[in-house]
Amino acid sequence: MRLDKYLKVSRIIKRRTIANEVCDAGKVMVNSKPARASYNVKEGDIIEITMGTGTIKAEVLTVTEHATKNDAPLMYKIIK
Repeated sequence: MRLDKYLKVSRIIKRRTIANEVCDAGKVMVNSKPARASYNVKEGDIIEITMGTGTIKAEVLTVTEHATKNDAPLMYKIIK
């Protein structure tokens, strides 16, 4: 699954267009490397997003095409 779609489906970022813009701006790192929106997300990847003054670091647990509001937080684990 594409990175921008994963960020939207997992509800880490609310809209796919915003996820795409954040990736294009170079604010998303996957496994400590800058990632484009077209990056293919795999289980075990570490995604780091810098937005504003904060940084979110999450490990991909599952990759599914659709997720309900209750299932979305189960797709990733926040790392401190």
